[in-house]
Amino acid sequence: MTTRRKFIQTAGVGAIAAPLATPALAQSKITWRMQTYAGAALAEHVVKPAIDMFNKIAGDRMQIELYYADQLVPTGELFRAMQRGTIDAVQSDDDSMASPTDVTVFGGYFPFASRYSLDVPVLFNKYGLNEIWDEEYSKVGVKHISAGAWDPCHFATKDPIRSLADLKGKRVFTFPTAGRFLSQFGVVPVTLPWEDIEVAMQTGELDGIAWSGITEDYTVGWADVTNYFLTNNISGAWAGSFFANQGRWNELPEDLQTLFRVCCDQSHYYRQWWYWGGEADLRVNGPKMELTSIPDEEWATVEDAAYKFWDEIAAESPTKARVVEIIKKYNADMQKAGRPYRYG
Repeated sequence: MTTRRKFIQTAGVGAIAAPLATPALAQSKITWRMQTYAGAALAEHVVKPAIDMFNKIAGDRMQIELYYADQLVPTGELFRAMQRGTIDAVQSDDDSMASPTDVTVFGGYFPFASRYSLDVPVLFNKYGLNEIWDEEYSKVGVKHISAGAWDPCHFATKDPIRSLADLKGKRVFTFPTAGRFLSQFGVVPVTLPWEDIEVAMQTGELDGIAWSGITEDYTVGWADVTNYFLTNNISGAWAGSFFANQGRWNELPEDLQTLFRVCCDQSHYYRQWWYWGGEADLRVNGPKMELTSIPDEEWATVEDAAYKFWDEIAAESPTKARVVEIIKKYNADMQKAGRPYRYG
């Protein structure tokens, strides 16, 4: 696999990559570089099957070279690299890759916007978020291709969390917007490269992780360096997307665009059952982490704080206000619909 050093020597820094300068349609075989937010172990589930499928079907017409977290560029630079054309496509949430858009705060874990993984595709495909994301990314030269759900956001910690007071002072690896929200409860958000998290837990640089559900804790090795899993979560599902450089996307024939979309949808489907089943199975049968909970009446104060947080975000721009209004409408509809959409 191309190393990051070799990639930089080939592509140059801050300029359009030389190997990609020739229009894709003029080449005998189209080749894309795509980087995911996920490390290798997690990518085996959240993206590699879909890219392998695409490459198998596209054959000699097009191949996508898949790179893992921070291999070509740091995750926080993914958007800029894609916008410049030094990489062609990205799988990430908006928040982690620092998109310069008004919808960035809603990527990843926007507190309590969703309860279940199916909420995310319904918000995008039925309640209008797709159109807003398309508008925002079209302004900055990036194609938003498809959004889907990942796992819920739970705390994995060294010490047990059984009350809100136990969160105070805990140094936690989490997403930017989630960290901004959690800081009011005394959590100290920490940003580190993804591959450094396990060591940071071992050395005591981190006290916990609020980046995933229990499926990822086991898959990527974090269950080996944490002792407790908090069953309360601040979001029912991570919202992430597939993106591409707008020019590269426009160069693709329509059938290859369609094939890419279909493979994205297959990826979304795979994660629906992999995470949903994995979360339940590992809570019941996982041997490495003890489950803890914060009482419902105490956790309700966190939910109340989230709704205030929504209003703070909505006040920042008209676009953010549109998204928050949709999230409010959707959650109100789900509450009225009752079981199984919402309980209590």
